[in-house]
Amino acid sequence: MSTKVSDCAVSRTLVRMFLTVLVLLGLALPQRQAGAETKYPSKPVRIVLPFAPGGVADITARVIADKLGGKLGGRFYIENQPGAGGIAAARTVISSPPDGHTLALLSNGTAISVSLFSHLPYDPLKAFAPISSLGYFDFVFATNGESEFKTLADFIAAAKAKPGTLNVGTINIGSTQNLSAELFKTAAGIDFTIIPYRGTPELLVSTMQGNVALMIDSYSSMKGNLAEGKIRPLASSGPVRSESTPDIPTLREAGVANYDVVSWNALFAPAGTPPEIVKTLNQALQEILAEPEVKKRLLELGIEARGSTPEEISARLKSDIDKWQKVIEKAGIAKQ
Repeated sequence: MSTKVSDCAVSRTLVRMFLTVLVLLGLALPQRQAGAETKYPSKPVRIVLPFAPGGVADITARVIADKLGGKLGGRFYIENQPGAGGIAAARTVISSPPDGHTLALLSNGTAISVSLFSHLPYDPLKAFAPISSLGYFDFVFATNGESEFKTLADFIAAAKAKPGTLNVGTINIGSTQNLSAELFKTAAGIDFTIIPYRGTPELLVSTMQGNVALMIDSYSSMKGNLAEGKIRPLASSGPVRSESTPDIPTLREAGVANYDVVSWNALFAPAGTPPEIVKTLNQALQEILAEPEVKKRLLELGIEARGSTPEEISARLKSDIDKWQKVIEKAGIAKQ
C-alpha cells in the first residue's frame, strides 16, 4: 500500500512539474513574440509625398528611401499623392497607425497651407511627429539671357522708375515661389505685376520670350537653361550664397535687407509614433545625410543635405507658418 501511495505522490509531483513547465513556456512565448514585434521596421515602410514623380522632392525622397532601406534592413518606398495642397497626402499619413510604417514628406508648402486654406482639416504641429529635415534649397531670381538687367539692382531701379509696369513670373498662386515674389515687393519697396503660370515649363518659355522681366523658381528647374545662357541668374533667395550656386549673389547683397527665403523638405510620422522609432529614424537620417555620395547627389539638384533634431524641424515649421501667414495677409491672397 505504501508503495502505491508513494508512486501516486511521485506522479502528482511530476504532473505539477510538467504543468509548471508548460506555464513558464506559455509566459515566455508571448515575451519572445513581443520582442520580435518591436523590431523596426517589421514590414515595408511607405513615404507619402504630396508631389508628382520626377520633381526635386520626389528625387530627394527616393535617394533617402533607398539609403534608409539599406541601413535599417527593410524596404522603404515612395507613394506619390499630388494635388489638393498636400491635404490628401497628409490625411493618408495621419489616418495610418502610428507605428513608423507610414511616413510623410512635408515641406515649406505645408507651412503655407495653414494660412492658404480657409479650413485645413488638421493642425500640422499637432497631427505629426517630427523626425528630421532632409535638405534646404534657395530660389533663383533670373531674367532673359538678353535682358537689359545685368543685376537685381538694375531690376529694382527700373521697378522704382516705373511702378507696376514690370512683370514677374512664378508658378501658381500660393506657391513658395509666388509668395517669394510678394515678399520681394515689400522688402525692396517696389511694385510690379506678378504673373502666375500653371507650371515651370510655361514660365521658362515666357521668360525666354521676354514676356516677364524676372522669374522666380528653383535652381534645379532652370539649371539647363542657365548653363546654355538662355536665362541669366540675378540673385538667390537665401541669407547667404548657396553651396549649389556660389556664384549667384543673394538678394541681401543686392541691397534687399533681411530678405530670407529658404525652402525645405523633412520627414514626419503620425502623431503618437513611439519615441524610440523616431529616434531610430533620426539617427539613420543623420548618418545618411552626412554621406558624401548623398550630399553630392542632392547638391546637383540645388539642395543642401542637412538633418536636424525633431525639435529643430518642428520649430522651423512653426516659424514658417507665422512668416507666410503675414505675407499672405499683406498680399490679400484669398483663401482657398
